[in-house]
Amino acid sequence: MKIKSQLSQIIQAALERADIPSDEEIIISDASKPEFGDYQFNGIMKLAKQLKKNPREIANQVIEQIPTEGMIAKVEVAGPGFINIWLSNAWLSDQSSAILDDTRVGVGYVEQPEKVIIDYSGPNMAKQMHVGHLRSSIIGDTLATLLAFLGDEVIRQNHIGDWGTQFGMLIAYLEEQGTDSSHQELKDLEQFYKDAKVRFDESEAFADTAREYVVKIQQGDTHCLQLWQQFIDSSLRHCEEVYEKLGVNLTRDDVRAESFYNDRLPAVITTLQSQNISTTSEGAECVFLEGSDTPIIVQKGDGGYLYSTTDLAALEYRAKELQADRICYVVDARQSEHFRQVFTIAKKAKMVPESVKLEHIAFGTMMDKSGKPFKTRDGGTVKLIDLLDEAVVRAKATIKERENQEEIDLDHVATALGIGAVKYADLSINRESNYLFSWDKMLSFDGNTALYMQYAYARIQSIFRKYEGELSGAIIIGDELEHRLALMLLKFEDTLTKAAVEATPHTITAYLYELVTLFMKFYEQNPILKEGVEESTKMSRLQLASLTGKVIKKGLEILGIEVVDKI
Repeated sequence: MKIKSQLSQIIQAALERADIPSDEEIIISDASKPEFGDYQFNGIMKLAKQLKKNPREIANQVIEQIPTEGMIAKVEVAGPGFINIWLSNAWLSDQSSAILDDTRVGVGYVEQPEKVIIDYSGPNMAKQMHVGHLRSSIIGDTLATLLAFLGDEVIRQNHIGDWGTQFGMLIAYLEEQGTDSSHQELKDLEQFYKDAKVRFDESEAFADTAREYVVKIQQGDTHCLQLWQQFIDSSLRHCEEVYEKLGVNLTRDDVRAESFYNDRLPAVITTLQSQNISTTSEGAECVFLEGSDTPIIVQKGDGGYLYSTTDLAALEYRAKELQADRICYVVDARQSEHFRQVFTIAKKAKMVPESVKLEHIAFGTMMDKSGKPFKTRDGGTVKLIDLLDEAVVRAKATIKERENQEEIDLDHVATALGIGAVKYADLSINRESNYLFSWDKMLSFDGNTALYMQYAYARIQSIFRKYEGELSGAIIIGDELEHRLALMLLKFEDTLTKAAVEATPHTITAYLYELVTLFMKFYEQNPILKEGVEESTKMSRLQLASLTGKVIKKGLEILGIEVVDKI
């Protein structure tokens, strides 16, 4: 339900009928408090300044032209010229009743679908995924699911680092040890990598051999490529295990590794040179951007390429061959300057058309309780698979502590709650902020947590286990709480649209928290199955509860979090 756009059209029509000229976009805001209405229009002050008139006078002219039948029940002028808007109970009843059986719970599709490429996760090959990959994987997957749900064509891209010196080093060590990599588990492979790095650092002869193997890989040597592929396959098997446990929808088909762009790199240099965008400086090919004395190196003096070169090739491929309208990179905020530079060069060189939106979806760092980057007790990197396993174990312990438990499949529920807790804790904060990782906070049944949402959903399902009848009839708004709950349910589409445009998953979690908190008040103050409640009132409240459950489930589904019927 696009409520805000409907209200914008009503305000625009009222301005026209009042003969008040306005070229400004009509922006409708949620009212900050129930006593200020359901929505507010705050644009009168700007209009008054342009027209050199009293803002309250203009506001009063406008509200005289707003019809108070149908959607709107009442409008008032407040303060220096705000227009407060109350929606009609009858309209809310009709609109909420109309989506009771809608699998999309009232959410339509975008009017102009875009082809959106989302680059996220990006694990390192020959190493286990660690907590540093968690935020990119969770945020990126949520945005991909959200945009696809709204009707965009989404292409997931997992840009893995599978090229470079480390693979020459691994192959050289493999040959030196006479080991068969095809039978190694990744944990062994990671230790193998560490041992190879020691050899690389301590032996110049070994390092030279490793570099020779890099050249052989790049030149397509069959034997070296076979060994290289074994390392990649072993690494990807581990990644797939993590993605499955985490509920992230990345497959091998989504992998677009550095090696994929290798053949395109010379053309990047040719493009930059032909347009006089790059220049040779101290033997290297560089781009100097206006306002900076530090060059962006796109080709080293020895002919080697850098991350910026690969990223430019990827941008051109995605813009021209995949024909993307919007390209999003879900990458650590510390890479902001890199992406600013690469985006600028790509547009300047016309590798990406001006119409294509390039976005760095930046995110902050996960910190421990002391405010330092999250590490193991001995200072090592926390393996992502270990973190997820611990989340399930802790969730199981949290469930066992609860009283009045229903009979449940403990392992299944603990997995849903544990993994959901980790994901929701990440998604519930502004993605650009650093956040403190706290098991106690994320596994609490109180506050803005996944468990609070999952418990609310389970409570709703328990109502229907007790009722066991057929649902029929419409939603009837009987009091202020029911008005606010129905309105909140109808705000779902506006919420998802805002989250999609701004790439802010926390917009969805904030909405769900407000929805669930409101439902809990409704549940406590408006008896549903209590003896003596009129049948029409009982049925209406059951319908409100049912619709609330469906919206919670859909919201969590978009966030990649599972609901359970019992906790």
